[in-house]
Amino acid sequence: MEPGGEPSRGTGGGSRSGIQPPSARLVVSYTDRYTCEIGEGHRFPMGKYMLVRDRLLADGTLGPGDLAEPEPAPDDDLLLVHTEDYVARLSRGDLTAREVRRLGFPWSPGLVLRARAAVAGTLAAARRALDLGYGANLAGGTHHAFPGHGEAFCVLNDMAVTIRRLRRDGRVRRVAIVDCDVHQGNANAEIFAGEPDTFTFSMHGSGNYPLYKKASSIDIELPRGTGDDEFLGALDSVLPGLIDRFRPDLVLYQGGVDAHEHDRLGTLSLTTEGLALRDRYVFETCREAGVAVVSTMGGGYGRELATTVEAHANTVRELKDVFCRP
Repeated sequence: MEPGGEPSRGTGGGSRSGIQPPSARLVVSYTDRYTCEIGEGHRFPMGKYMLVRDRLLADGTLGPGDLAEPEPAPDDDLLLVHTEDYVARLSRGDLTAREVRRLGFPWSPGLVLRARAAVAGTLAAARRALDLGYGANLAGGTHHAFPGHGEAFCVLNDMAVTIRRLRRDGRVRRVAIVDCDVHQGNANAEIFAGEPDTFTFSMHGSGNYPLYKKASSIDIELPRGTGDDEFLGALDSVLPGLIDRFRPDLVLYQGGVDAHEHDRLGTLSLTTEGLALRDRYVFETCREAGVAVVSTMGGGYGRELATTVEAHANTVRELKDVFCRP
């Protein structure tokens, strides 16, 4: 699918008119609810959320007053995307054993609270982005959560709920998802299939989860071992044209760092520096086009947790440097 069509008009809050002059401050969505108990030895690095927050506070990228705590998303928001049956059974803990295995997490009330908080965090960050031009959630990017089930560590779909809620509120018309996680954003591709006002762009590694891909508006599947230069070249071949022709009111960026060369669940070979260049390129492209952008964390499963934390922290540093520099 080619990114084209007529420009967005009359959305009641389009990003081109909403971006404000640069500010020294970046407010991000964060809550300790982003962390829940999943048991010792689990391969998902649940501790990364607090560690990313701590790193950004320690280096001065964020101050204590720059953390905005979201309240868990209510059912009314979730039902804009997810089925009533799934939301009810997830909330009660009535998922089948197969559904729990598919999630990759043990069910608990804390897991449900975590997922609801992440949805609300992305929605709040997107509202800030529409006002200022930029926003970030120190969680989210759950692009494998389908309307009727979750999978691969994704319980509820924060990006899809955010798009549907903002559209219901009249704040956006056209929205683009730019997904640079090493795994294809299969749920987003399916949820928004046939919706001309939502553009899904996924750039991911081949030979990787999910085994059966869905059709995004544009998919770029990169060969195993793709490094910094090749990745950035592929991104450059699509992103500027997508923004120029589709003209979204908002970009939702899934900045997963599992494309790193030392990631346990990835197939690509980006360096820490290459991931930062990727993030900066996305943010600069959006800023130059006058398009609001909100960053979500996505995946990251490095052999060394510190490497994953640093890569996620770099995404926020790059966002602040691009949008908040003098």
